[in-house]
Amino acid sequence: MSVWGLVLAAGAGSRFAAASSGGVPKPLASFRGRPLIERPLAAVTGGGTDRTLVVLGAHAAAVRAGVALGDAGVVVCQDWAEGLSASLRAGVAAAAAGGATAVVVVLGDQPLLEPAAVARLIEAREPAAADALRATYDGVPGHPTLLEASTFGAVAALRGDAGARDLFAGGALRVRRVACDGLGRPDDADTPAALDRLA
Repeated sequence: MSVWGLVLAAGAGSRFAAASSGGVPKPLASFRGRPLIERPLAAVTGGGTDRTLVVLGAHAAAVRAGVALGDAGVVVCQDWAEGLSASLRAGVAAAAAGGATAVVVVLGDQPLLEPAAVARLIEAREPAAADALRATYDGVPGHPTLLEASTFGAVAALRGDAGARDLFAGGALRVRRVACDGLGRPDDADTPAALDRLA
């Protein structure tokens, strides 16, 4: 049983860039003195995954040059402009090809995620009973999300910018919520002002 981590960071971050004074790609924006993407990456690698992939797209070359990715592999999503589903498809396809039996998914602009939340989802796995696990905070679903191999075919059919939300909304999957209260927060940074508030 091999659980891989996926950090999705392929988008252009247009809203972030439009509000940014320096035009720095969002994954490279500074959060507490380090590039933003390093925080969710650390949450995944520190949470007990067997391997981690970072899915890049619009700013792939800049992120590879400017971020210490450690042992994480890089998947370049050529269709990144299509939306979040393209990033998820690319990451899941690469993980499946590498032998993953499940993936833990986080977004690259969520700096307050904690390794303990990733670890809790992995510990809560029951592949025979649930196709997916969703972390909740005060009862509200967020990230990380764990997808079993039973969902990989459905992920391949996703389109648009909703990511796995469409899978969960359809009712075809057995989805279980896992409380992660006190284990970080899933807030994302869509603008520099939002990032400053999180810091």
